[in-house]
Amino acid sequence: MKIGFNEGCNRFCENHSVLEDLKLCEKYGFDYIDVQSECLDRELPEGKYTLEDLGDFFRTHNLKMLSYNALVFFNMKQTQEEKDAVMAELDEIIRRCEILGCKMIVVVPSMDIPVQATLDEIKADAVAVLRQMVEKVEPHGIKLSIEFIGQPTMTINRFEDAYAIVQEVNHPLVGLTLDQYHFHGMASSFEALEKADGKKIFVWHLNGTENVPCGAAYNTDEKRLWPEEPGDCLDHKRFADTLKKIGFEGDVCTMEVFRPDYYKLTNEENIKTAAERTRAHVEKYW
Repeated sequence: MKIGFNEGCNRFCENHSVLEDLKLCEKYGFDYIDVQSECLDRELPEGKYTLEDLGDFFRTHNLKMLSYNALVFFNMKQTQEEKDAVMAELDEIIRRCEILGCKMIVVVPSMDIPVQATLDEIKADAVAVLRQMVEKVEPHGIKLSIEFIGQPTMTINRFEDAYAIVQEVNHPLVGLTLDQYHFHGMASSFEALEKADGKKIFVWHLNGTENVPCGAAYNTDEKRLWPEEPGDCLDHKRFADTLKKIGFEGDVCTMEVFRPDYYKLTNEENIKTAAERTRAHVEKYW
């Protein structure tokens, strides 16, 4: 099992730089990195680096890019203009992925939509949009990984709903991201996970979380913790054992936390800690 770093861990650390992240991830033994679109969109205009600088790094070092994280709010658009904007954004991300040597894009569902859609309507819309997206990514061999978000106002907020969409699309380039925090956040079903095809899970995000009520308005990303930090309530052994049982083939365990206290660390302290915690988790459970 290889280890990965998601820039959610340190995106707001002082003087953050994606290029520095690549160097530090290599230094501390990460195999992969999820590059956050938020970081690129903030730092590229600042001139901290170019996409070509990042692509050159990946071509000349062991560290590789696991995913472009993310195209956000891809579904349930109400106007043709909104729908076209999603596809235009996908075109730009594909362009970036070609430069970066990246073969996976995480896609995040919409939130706070203006219509009272049913689960069936949300599923049908997501399937249609993803099939249109597949036509764009297939020539490039790029995968799409749906990340369900475990919060009440998200259109796709449980594992079982995201998995049903993946099954309906039924394409080898379409799978899902299993984030442990989001799985817990809206009480996704372990029984559903245990029946799933592990090959359809493309990304595994590792984290812990405080023991706050599922679905509570204050159960936000800020409640995330390093795994098995004091106060962490997640059953890490069950997650790992289940992924083994169902045949998870992603072969990467990627740390992703968004805790304000961790943003007070330097970039190097943050990445070093993430590497230590991810490696310890893999050694213990995998």
